[in-house]
Amino acid sequence: MLKKFSWRIGALMVAAAALVALVGASIAPAASHKASAGTMRIWTDSDRKAAITKVANAWAAKSGVNVQIVQKEFGDIRSQLGTVKAEDAPDVIIAAHDWTGELAANGLVIPLVPKAAALKAIPAYARKAFTYGKLYGMPVALENVGLFVNTAVAKVPKSWTDLEKRALAFQKKGGGRVGLAVQQGSGGDAYHMYPFFSGLCGYVFGTSNGRLNPKKVGVDNKVFIKNSPLINKWNKEGLISSKINGDTATQLFTSGKAAYWVTGPWNIDTARKAGINFKIVQVPKIKCNAVPFLGVQGLMVTKYASGHSVATAAKDFVANYMSGAGPQATLAAANNRFPANTAAGKRVSDPSLKQIGLASKGGVPMPNIPAMASVWGDLGDAWVKSTKGSGATPAAQAFKTAAKNIRAKIAGG
Repeated sequence: MLKKFSWRIGALMVAAAALVALVGASIAPAASHKASAGTMRIWTDSDRKAAITKVANAWAAKSGVNVQIVQKEFGDIRSQLGTVKAEDAPDVIIAAHDWTGELAANGLVIPLVPKAAALKAIPAYARKAFTYGKLYGMPVALENVGLFVNTAVAKVPKSWTDLEKRALAFQKKGGGRVGLAVQQGSGGDAYHMYPFFSGLCGYVFGTSNGRLNPKKVGVDNKVFIKNSPLINKWNKEGLISSKINGDTATQLFTSGKAAYWVTGPWNIDTARKAGINFKIVQVPKIKCNAVPFLGVQGLMVTKYASGHSVATAAKDFVANYMSGAGPQATLAAANNRFPANTAAGKRVSDPSLKQIGLASKGGVPMPNIPAMASVWGDLGDAWVKSTKGSGATPAAQAFKTAAKNIRAKIAGG
């Protein structure tokens, strides 16, 4: 089972010691990361090591290429890629899509040109996540939040109005019940709040020539600000409260005191172990489609592959083989994340994983440019200030202030 929020900003580290293993019969000494000439080296984290080893072995057996798997802490894959010695460097890495802009701009990864069949197998919105002018990674898994419905106390909503009505009716029963549990807390949580942001027609960055443009901040766009009085309404009626943090949201839903819960696949087992009967759907359309942020996991080919004489093999493995339904289904089964490949998605047998996958439809990949680091805090804070109950800041004011702060941070570098 993957660690919680494995592809979210701020949750990139996996607690595991760095180990090294050769795929196949022989095992490299633990102190050495060097591979023989012509060996394709893959850096992965502990959660995905077993699954990556399995699919890489299958590809290697057919291609005749030697493969070496090196286990790293997830955050170290990103931070060490630019400082590692060439002889120890990876040719392929497991990556989060929001690394793309930084790694591509620094010349650490190389563009991919998949075959037409590979491109067709992966939805455009997933490929977009690894696009920075050109495609730099092959998506293999999606991660997003959805609306968990406690079917013992509430029905799956047919519309936003229906959701609001049912949630508030449940909440009015008292006894500590809440209609809708979505985590914020004092620090805010722009990730979990994104479906409500997009549902009011908010967006983070606009585009120019197909690329995200950090100068086009959409946090205070005119349509969103026009719709923002709804946030004031939700705050007044107690539908959304920033007083609920992650632990509180979990406790409420697993104790049967929350009718609806906005969370992700990392909590499927949590809800099951609590004995809650639930279904997962996408948050219903508000004014615009209430789509979630997407975290996309993928594989990338590094600049070092050419020096190791495995660039052609590495690009074929990543761009073509790993786009396939078989390898992606293997990863999904091992890691409890929905595959990016649409055919592999149809093979998913776990009903809740399939539902969370369907809830990703139309989702927005978390912006993969460095400027996104200037957004998280202020966007989350705007939600906190406008949904804290008594004394809340009017939403239009809160989000205009957030947008002003974000623009200033981006301009200041």
